[in-house]
Amino acid sequence: MGHPLPQGERVERTVCVARIGAAHGVRGAVKLWTFTEDPLAVKRYGPLSTKDGARQFEVTSAREVKDHLVATLKGITTREQAERLNGLELYVAREKLPTTDENEYYHADLIGLAAVTAQDERLGRVVAIHNFGAGDIIEIAPPAGATMLLPFSNAVVPTVDLAGGRVVIVLPGEIEGDEPGECPSRHPRESGDP
Repeated sequence: MGHPLPQGERVERTVCVARIGAAHGVRGAVKLWTFTEDPLAVKRYGPLSTKDGARQFEVTSAREVKDHLVATLKGITTREQAERLNGLELYVAREKLPTTDENEYYHADLIGLAAVTAQDERLGRVVAIHNFGAGDIIEIAPPAGATMLLPFSNAVVPTVDLAGGRVVIVLPGEIEGDEPGECPSRHPRESGDP
């Protein structure tokens, strides 16, 4: 018996797919850092929006350069216009992204899921997925008290049930074979970020 997601209005989930960097040249081009498996995929998603949806940008051309793209955006034709966009994150509706493989998840799909123990006891809700360089970390907010930061590994999160609206959490102290105070073995899941 799971804990379904709250009923109510449909919330459109968005996923951050790129961040605009510094201006490149004098004709409005920008450096563009993408968070997609295929960096050039940002051209196929249609207009990209700011987080609040107030502004939209369409990538009209892009080429790969080292670790980023150099892109032109529709309507941005001067260096000054491009400079004002530096730091903006660009989002796309989750529905426009490709489906994921098994054991791959978009972070946006995990946010809001109920977190329960293997015995179906409520721990809280998933509020964020972080990566500080050593693998993904899942952040669980309990009904009261401080949030928990746990490795997003197969040992700690053995079940992700998107349809049921929940993740099963095995707290690190409960994993068989762990010595007290020892970190569980980490088998990082694919984050599935686009």
